[in-house]
Amino acid sequence: MSLEDAKNHEDMAFTRDSHRGLSNELTFAGAPSFLRRKYTKDLTDVDVAVTGICFDQSVTNRPGTRFGPRAIREASSLQAPDKPYGWDFDPMNDMNVADYGDMAFDYGKIQDFPATLQAHIAKILDAGSASLVLGGDHYISFPILKAYAEKFGKPLALLQFDAHGDTWKDDDMERIDHGTMFYKAIKLGLIDPKRSVQVGIRTDNPDPMGMNIIDAPEVHRIGPEATVAKIKEIMGDHPTYLTFDIDALDPAYAPGTGTPVWGGLTSAQAATMLRDLRGINLLGMDVVEVNPSYDTTGATAVAGAHVATELLCLYGWGKRARGEL
Repeated sequence: MSLEDAKNHEDMAFTRDSHRGLSNELTFAGAPSFLRRKYTKDLTDVDVAVTGICFDQSVTNRPGTRFGPRAIREASSLQAPDKPYGWDFDPMNDMNVADYGDMAFDYGKIQDFPATLQAHIAKILDAGSASLVLGGDHYISFPILKAYAEKFGKPLALLQFDAHGDTWKDDDMERIDHGTMFYKAIKLGLIDPKRSVQVGIRTDNPDPMGMNIIDAPEVHRIGPEATVAKIKEIMGDHPTYLTFDIDALDPAYAPGTGTPVWGGLTSAQAATMLRDLRGINLLGMDVVEVNPSYDTTGATAVAGAHVATELLCLYGWGKRARGEL
């Protein structure tokens, strides 16, 4: 970090004149956009639009993930002055990334929320950008998947880091629940379970709907490198949406989440896997279930910010490899 620059830079979320470049303002001050990217609704030439979905009204246990996007943005300020570690790609210098802000919706009309979110993501995709979504509870992945499938064709592959499979039976497509949305996504043909992988699972589910599962004990046993090799063998080059539920991490690393389960992934394992996944055909991504209300240390938001940054690197690395940057 350049301390000389820090004494002059302020509120770069509003004042920066480019979507590229590191941000050397004080990490503990200023407007907390994600990685100090510029807040804008103009997505001209933007490669990735970061957007927050402050929705937690489908949870089965502890609410509070509506505050997740704000907490992740604040935690990301510490990463903004430096290139991400472990990559030969820097999303802040090599790609146009903008903070598109949080989606507005009427909290009193929950029935309208899914269509509002699908349209919100469709607008980003129609502008030629990919979305990096900060949640919010995990239900939000369902309307997002609908928008991606509509844009890129279905079925997509789903790469899901999670403690829970989220394929519990629910044939009411209007019902909003953060544990049944991938059952519905499979039923609607949005994702192909044969090409999809769930990593870190450690809760019982009577019907995984044909999804490939690499549970947490297997990751611990074979290691992150072998896990990634298995993921790539299953998914191949199929167009992929990646969703990272922060409860994939053990509560020791991410206690601030609604449904914590012991025996999960370590942060080091997650970092290794996300970096080694470079080369997958990644279309879009989200980080969900960060619940700062249950973590006085802020560690969960820090983990969420790091996951989101790794996803930016992973997406941008693929664009560069295809000659799109």
